[in-house]
Amino acid sequence: MTQTDLSSFQDLQSQVVNLREELQMRDQLVQQLSQELFRLVKGNTGFMPTPEVSEKHQAEMRALREQLQGVEQQVSFYQEQISSRDSEIYQLRQTVQELTDRSRMLEQVVQELPKVYRQKFAERMAPIKEKVAAIQQENRKLHAELQSVSYRLAVRNRRAGSLDLPSFPRGAMPNVPTFSDV
Repeated sequence: MTQTDLSSFQDLQSQVVNLREELQMRDQLVQQLSQELFRLVKGNTGFMPTPEVSEKHQAEMRALREQLQGVEQQVSFYQEQISSRDSEIYQLRQTVQELTDRSRMLEQVVQELPKVYRQKFAERMAPIKEKVAAIQQENRKLHAELQSVSYRLAVRNRRAGSLDLPSFPRGAMPNVPTFSDV
């Protein structure tokens, strides 16, 4: 409900209250008039109102009845508006409650998302970690084998006592400079 709707609703309520007060006041005046008339008529049995006064009173009574009927129509109109606004307010409150519940649910889901993503990431990473561990183990094994082969090769070369270097015949290199030529 917007601020304008709320202020017009409050204006309508204040008008209804004012009209009800006015209606009560008129009812009291009618009651007092009828009591006064009853007292006057009862006290003066020979009293007969003049036709002019009687017509004046009847005209005033008709005017009061018409005003009263108009006020009653206004009151019923405002009561219908109030009841329709009340039902609208009820529906809006239900909508607000539903949206509040949904907002809370979404907020909870958002708060749980990091935990869910960590769990899913851990689940996806588990096979990768296992593969990395297997590759690292195989790498260590191959490295150990490489060191073993290197060691055995070095030992064999030491036992042979000399390195297998190529030998060149002495006369085959005529133009090879030596340090003695310098």
